[in-house]
Amino acid sequence: MTTTLLALMAASWSVLAELAPWLLLGAIAAGILHGMVPSDLIRRALRGPGGVVRAVLFGVPLPLCSCGVIPAGIGLKESGASRGASVGFLIATPQTGIDSMAVSAGFLGWPFALYKVGAALVTGIAGGLLVERVDPGEPFDGEASAVPVDRSLRGMAMHAVDVVRLIWRWLLFGVLVSALLTVFLPSGGLETLIGGSTVVGLLLVLVASVPLYVCATASVPIAASLIDAGLPTGAALVFLMAGPATNVATLGAIWRGFGGRAVAGYLGTIVVGSMALGMAYEPLLGSLTAQRIGGHEHMAWWAQGAAGILLAGFVWFAVEDLQAAKARHKAARVAARAREIPIAGMTCGGCAARLQRVMNAHVAVETATVSFDTGLLVVTGRIDAETIRGAVEGAGFQVVTPG
Repeated sequence: MTTTLLALMAASWSVLAELAPWLLLGAIAAGILHGMVPSDLIRRALRGPGGVVRAVLFGVPLPLCSCGVIPAGIGLKESGASRGASVGFLIATPQTGIDSMAVSAGFLGWPFALYKVGAALVTGIAGGLLVERVDPGEPFDGEASAVPVDRSLRGMAMHAVDVVRLIWRWLLFGVLVSALLTVFLPSGGLETLIGGSTVVGLLLVLVASVPLYVCATASVPIAASLIDAGLPTGAALVFLMAGPATNVATLGAIWRGFGGRAVAGYLGTIVVGSMALGMAYEPLLGSLTAQRIGGHEHMAWWAQGAAGILLAGFVWFAVEDLQAAKARHKAARVAARAREIPIAGMTCGGCAARLQRVMNAHVAVETATVSFDTGLLVVTGRIDAETIRGAVEGAGFQVVTPG
């Protein structure tokens, strides 16, 4: 028992050391990208075939998993983008991101990482054009309002931290699953199950991936472990395409937001596209795939240092989550005295967490909770409306005035 536990701890640390440098590099790049992308880009001509291509190109580098991409994609549609452009964005964005690409390159090599980006582009554009043809939707005649973005170095750094904060649980899940596979599944152990058949391996992974929620970045170590266990590299590609882009919750949200034809185009594109591109990988780039995860160690001092930073971040986020849970519990007890304040400018769960920390740090606030899903700040305490507005705007967001 002790030996197994030590082996799991050693394997987890090894995976974390391999993941951390690339993840931190990707998060920094995501912060820079956040500060550089024009704030009115969403409002620009994301309609028609050209709009589909632009929406996919805009979405591919964004570090958004299914949990964040759904409100972003629906927001695109509500801001005037066509259904095809919005669905193309929804297909391509969760498959990859600038952080996921860096981690994929670290684990499986740049040929695989670039092929995965190309796969996201191809499936996103194909799915978007399909939906654009069969379900174009109604013409849009409204005017979307731009959301202010903090483009300072501080704003970029805060966004980089928010990227990791948003997915830290899935990162931890991915590290632990990869360690379990490394310890309990011998190298090449799945080859017997699939009988050396690439098609069988891809189908098994596809069936498992479609209903499962996995984060694009956190699933890379799992995919690398599956390759080491004997699955073809194309099966790992299917896992990294279908897993992040499809799950029961995502499909339900798309059904509600876009309708049945959009769901059919969305799911059909991912299923067919992932299988076709997975099958094509081995003959095209199989010989260039990096050495499998089980075959080498990544224990350089800088990798271990990055792992230590990432692990410290996990602890920090866990403490924040505990504090937020306590605040929600306390707020529930004083709900009768609570004020609900609509907030604009939040783009992900990390924004909500940041605003919640700012509000709870105010001396006049008793409790404060922020929900990205509802867009509401719920606050109790001896704090007036103008002070609340000042604190919210100081954190980079806006109080929505009724009427």
